[in-house]
Amino acid sequence: MSNPVVEVRGASRVYTEDAVPVHALRDVDLTVQRGEFVSLAGPSGSGKSTLLNVIGGLDRPTSGTVSIDGVCLNDLNDTELADLRLHKIGFVFQSYNLIPVLSARENVEFIMQLQGVGAAERAQRAADILQSLGLETMGDRRPGELSGGQQQRVAVARAIVTEPALLLADEPSANLDSTTTGELLDLLRVLNETRGVTIVAATHDPMVMSYAKRRITLRDGRIENDSTG
Repeated sequence: MSNPVVEVRGASRVYTEDAVPVHALRDVDLTVQRGEFVSLAGPSGSGKSTLLNVIGGLDRPTSGTVSIDGVCLNDLNDTELADLRLHKIGFVFQSYNLIPVLSARENVEFIMQLQGVGAAERAQRAADILQSLGLETMGDRRPGELSGGQQQRVAVARAIVTEPALLLADEPSANLDSTTTGELLDLLRVLNETRGVTIVAATHDPMVMSYAKRRITLRDGRIENDSTG
């Protein structure tokens, strides 16, 4: 079997809140192979978003190790970590994290620009992905001129336009109606099945879980259940 895209070993994350330690993750072991579509579920406070952030290098574990595509994140400084995220990982955040002064099209092109993709190719790929998400008429609008659901779709477009090795999604269906959620999940499934993009999604949404081929449930910072099929 090929090297896993994600390898987490003994990862714990402890925060301090009002001088009291909070164990967000407790000695988590997780391996995600290339091409998997994994959902992380569990009640609020179960640790799923913390695990997603640790995998993505947005947060560092208090103890344990995290490797992406064979690279141990623990060994990287902040600049090296940012470079790995740029080239290996696509992110979809619940809060969108769009750049307010840029148009939808410019937001989608932004990561490609950082990667050094040429202007003509950036424009074509951005137009294609916006059209596939039903946003072809929204390209010139800034985030403040879009609905929550439209902003979420732009965020998804930005994350997947570079076809990263790993896509991390935190509540990807937030603010989307069931029809748009279905269209989004169909697109993610195509990327997963035909292009081999590995997807890990933290979600409360049963519809997102139903599309995942592997479903992991967390509780109190630990993996409670891990099933496939």
